[in-house]
Order: sequence, then structure tokens, then C-alpha cells
Amino acid sequence: MYYPIPRSFEEMAALSHYPVSEELVAAAIAGMITICRAQGHTLADVQAWVLDDDDLLDAKTRQWLSDVVEAAWSSVG
Repeated sequence: MYYPIPRSFEEMAALSHYPVSEELVAAAIAGMITICRAQGHTLADVQAWVLDDDDLLDAKTRQWLSDVVEAAWSSVG
């Protein structure tokens, strides 16, 4: 299924109504990058947020996600 890249927090929240899939996660990451760039945030800012310790992801998964965001950052226009 095709998911448009979210351009707002409302559009991002609307993704939660769909079942989780690789395509949905890719759209969410692209949307997060688009929104962060529009707000003037840098890749380093986003990676720092991803790497912050939380109760949702372990350190290894946060590092993996940070690497995914880094790879996607240059691809999302």
C-alpha cells in the first residue's frame, strides 16, 4: 500500500490508524525527517533524540534506528 509522506503532526498521527508494515514505517521516518527539516532541525538533533534513553527501545535498537534515520536523511527531499 502507498502511504504519502506526512507533512504535519496531524498527518503523522493519522498513520496510527493503519496496520504496521515496512511501508508505513518508511513513510513515518520520511515524515519525521520532513517535519524536522521544516522546523530547522539538523540530522544531529534528530539522532540525539533517537539515541536518548527511553523505556520503548533498548540501546542497540536506538542505534539501529539512528543509522536508519541517517541513511534516510539524504534521500528525503
